[in-house]
Amino acid sequence: MLRTVTVPSLSFSSSTHLKVSTQNTSYLAPHSLKLSSPLIGNINRSNSTRTVTCNYNPSRRLALLQLGTVIPQSQFLSGTLAPARSSEVTDQNVLEWVKNDKRRMLHVVYNVGDLDKTIKFYTECLGMKLLRRRDIPEDRYSNAFLGYGPEDTNFTVELTYNYGVDKYDIGDGFGHFGIAVEDVARTVDLVKAKGGKVTREPAPVKGGSTMIAFVEDPNGYKFELLERGLTPEPLCQVMLRVGDLDRSINFYKKSFGMELLRRRDNPEYKYTIALMGYGPEDKNAVLELTYNYGITEYNKGNGYTQIAIGTDDVYKSAEAVKLCGGKIIREPGPIPVIKTKITACLDPDGWKSVFVDNVDFFKELE
Repeated sequence: MLRTVTVPSLSFSSSTHLKVSTQNTSYLAPHSLKLSSPLIGNINRSNSTRTVTCNYNPSRRLALLQLGTVIPQSQFLSGTLAPARSSEVTDQNVLEWVKNDKRRMLHVVYNVGDLDKTIKFYTECLGMKLLRRRDIPEDRYSNAFLGYGPEDTNFTVELTYNYGVDKYDIGDGFGHFGIAVEDVARTVDLVKAKGGKVTREPAPVKGGSTMIAFVEDPNGYKFELLERGLTPEPLCQVMLRVGDLDRSINFYKKSFGMELLRRRDNPEYKYTIALMGYGPEDKNAVLELTYNYGITEYNKGNGYTQIAIGTDDVYKSAEAVKLCGGKIIREPGPIPVIKTKITACLDPDGWKSVFVDNVDFFKELE
């Protein structure tokens, strides 16, 4: 409980101390302390000590106005007034906590115009599995979770179908999702055989040697196929375009606790990318941030929605986002009915993310 002490305006010489007493405890404050505001209690004066006895009333908040702050009982230590805990110290503690938080990219959420058709494409062409599906008629939407492994260990997609909406504006800010495959050419052939759209034939990536291709799902979302060996996380990338790459890297490192895994500049093609995540990119899903020279703003459309990230504390996660220049658009707390604790935020470019309580997430899966 916070206790505060209020006394009238008093100034003492360098040899004088002020003894401040509540009904249970006494504190000795330094001689330089000058206090003011209405008195509650009694003052007893002697040559070297002024004793103020306060009848502690927990229903009244008493302030040391001359110091410009409320001083809690815990800051009076060992016969002297301990320095107030500065906001800088508190801020640093939060950011240090972020580094040790148990975080993982859980799923990416976006809207689709035909849920059944999209599920069919993802399972038959991209090799995903339908993990769960639910309909929420009272809110007029349905969603489905698909991926290459269980939700408690793998990154997945959450498809959302809003009743009556069959088309979305994807915009030019969202880039693509990445999928690691053993044979890009064979996967492209399968997509073509199923009637899918190929927008880039298999070929080495610009400025590199990795074999890639691009395909589109029935809603127009692009998927980059990257040729790799076996990996525990085939759904491996979400690419978003940003207007200031250094700003974005700093934000995701400090407030999200992500590592900068690699950065590559391609002056020939006038763009720079940075891959960020919670572990090596060959074993974990990563966020690929792309900066195109001279472009600072993008149309985000209304198709792509957000990335969900697991955390041990949504309240501290929200504080870290605020400290690093992000915006909280949903204050931390439980969702009605299911009680899962979340908080939602925007990064400096306006991209949305949601932090989900780890324990609550596992309960939801059960």
